[in-house]
Amino acid sequence: MSTSVTTLAAETVGNPIANISIFAAFVAITMFVVIRASRKNQSAADFFTGGRSFSGPQNGVAIAGDYLSAASFLGIAGAIAVYGYDGFLYSIGFLVAWLVALLLVAELLRNTGKFTMADVLSFRLKERPVRLAAAISTLAVSLFYLLAQMAGAGGLVALLLDIEDRTGQSIVIAVVGVLMIVYVLVGGMKGTTWVQIIKAILLIAGAALMTIMVLAKFGMNFSDILGSAQQSISGSSDAKVAARDVLAPGAQYGGSTTSTINFLSLAIALVLGTAGLPHVLMRFYTVPTAKEARRSVVWAIGLIGAFYLFTLVLGYGAAAIVGPDRILGAAGKENAAAPLLAFELGGVVLLGVISAVAFATILAVVAGLVITASASFAHDIYGSVIKRGKASDADQVRVSRMAAVTLGVLGIVLGILANGQNIAFLVALAFAIAASANLPTIIYSLYWKRFNTRGALWSIYGGLASTILLIIFSPAVSGGPKSMIPGADFAYFPLANPGIVSIPLAFILGIVGTLTSPSDKGDPARNAEMEVRSLTGLGAEKAVAH
Repeated sequence: MSTSVTTLAAETVGNPIANISIFAAFVAITMFVVIRASRKNQSAADFFTGGRSFSGPQNGVAIAGDYLSAASFLGIAGAIAVYGYDGFLYSIGFLVAWLVALLLVAELLRNTGKFTMADVLSFRLKERPVRLAAAISTLAVSLFYLLAQMAGAGGLVALLLDIEDRTGQSIVIAVVGVLMIVYVLVGGMKGTTWVQIIKAILLIAGAALMTIMVLAKFGMNFSDILGSAQQSISGSSDAKVAARDVLAPGAQYGGSTTSTINFLSLAIALVLGTAGLPHVLMRFYTVPTAKEARRSVVWAIGLIGAFYLFTLVLGYGAAAIVGPDRILGAAGKENAAAPLLAFELGGVVLLGVISAVAFATILAVVAGLVITASASFAHDIYGSVIKRGKASDADQVRVSRMAAVTLGVLGIVLGILANGQNIAFLVALAFAIAASANLPTIIYSLYWKRFNTRGALWSIYGGLASTILLIIFSPAVSGGPKSMIPGADFAYFPLANPGIVSIPLAFILGIVGTLTSPSDKGDPARNAEMEVRSLTGLGAEKAVAH
């Protein structure tokens, strides 16, 4: 990085003291809310699902908070600013995915389960092996998603505090991880949900304010923003960037058959992944009825849809106002587009507010991920597999808290390793795992009476193993300058996102596993009970146990 670019980046981060002060104020306020909410945590149901006490609109806002991660705010805005149309494909995929969740799984999942996704999958199958597989899958998806959020923390702090050395960024990632662990340990799902609600309101309001300011700067004419963005891209000092047409497809995913297939793979993963994300699915258990679960998703779709329209204006606005050279030259690179735009629009104050919201986004999402993963470990692995259903509520909550600490530490380590990666892309990998390892088994369990234990295990483990294996041997990990390990080259699989291979494979494995075990046709009474419960909600409040 040249000296001039470094100096420019340093001039555009605003006042680090103001940035951190506003963020500290947010942490203090939300910690107060979490402590107050935690006073009512008296059982496992309170700790894991908030006592099912949230209304549909409240849970819808919390779902939006869970879903609108650092990838949505920082990664997508940056991708649009640098790649234009191709960057907006992330927004389209993330939004359309909610239709799959609404139409196929939201209500039925709420009716059938109790605490976790494994409750549904093991309802009419052999409980211990299926719960173990579902828990392992949940932990894998959560870790990948956690990795993306922690990487976002590193990039954001690199910009705001002008910390360019990896050691300083690693320390900040560790601080974010510790705060996340405290949120989970103190507040459980109830405290985490209120943090999500506060954060979602601030994030959407902040994005709306910036969108209005960008439009006002161009006379409320979106066409002028697009024209200025293309002009700014064309004037880049980087020849590859200057050659991009950001108003048409192909700037990122175009030019070759491999790139086109990679785009299709990404799209499939984004659209199908949401319905398999454990931390999103678990939110359906925090409402008292299936009707409220449906209302949750409708509210979430409205809020998320509005936000992704804002990212289109913010991304192109950043390209037009900030410019690609300053974005790519700043610490944090693409992830710095939204904060740099905030500084250009409103100076130190707006940058501090938007930065605090971005930090809050990371904190809230990682807290939601950790509470989901730790609940799955405590309820599914410890309570059902190790203790065979004999663990008390207090034991499960205690184990969940221990698991939260372990996952938090692991997330910190992985986040440090992934620092510098585009976080929208990292989240897309988490979606590929969710769509491959979780979604096929959920769909088959809810809709296919013949589906059995072998089919579930083959689908979960096959989808999980194939996705991770293909990711390891993909250009995302090695073989290129933007890879996680740029100095190595073992990219034997040509696609950066494996969804186009791993998702159909998992569906096929579920069918093959089921049909090759003809003796296991399940319990007809259990199958009938699940059908009635999933469609009507009768018995949904009962404990899910064999």
